Amino acid sequence: MAKFATLDEYLTALPAAQRRITDSLLPLIDSALPGAGALWHGHPVWSLGAAPGKNPVCYLKAYANHVAFGFWRGQELSDPSGRLEHGARQMAGLKLRDPADIDADLVTDWLNQAHALEQATADTAR
Repeated sequence: MAKFATLDEYLTALPAAQRRITDSLLPLIDSALPGAGALWHGHPVWSLGAAPGKNPVCYLKAYANHVAFGFWRGQELSDPSGRLEHGARQMAGLKLRDPADIDADLVTDWLNQAHALEQATADTAR
């Protein structure tokens, strides 16, 4: 994928199938983390800090056959569904291949949990 200057440029350049996924996901993210999205290391990241990547909460990254959506502290989230796949360090996320893969209630719950975890860390650091 090419390099982009803004989140909107990144999203607009996605193929139609991936754009349908992000179009379904973004309202959920923006509701939980309004105005917190930016590009960091070439893909969209939502953070609580003053700069992109400072106190990161979640990310998405487009691949050829899916959109990865995950959380920096995803392994700390309550996930009774068992859908979050553990990644490196404390990360966990999903591979979304279709908008139907998005359970709005579940994603909203994860976003709220992840926001609260990172906010507590940011508050402690002050």
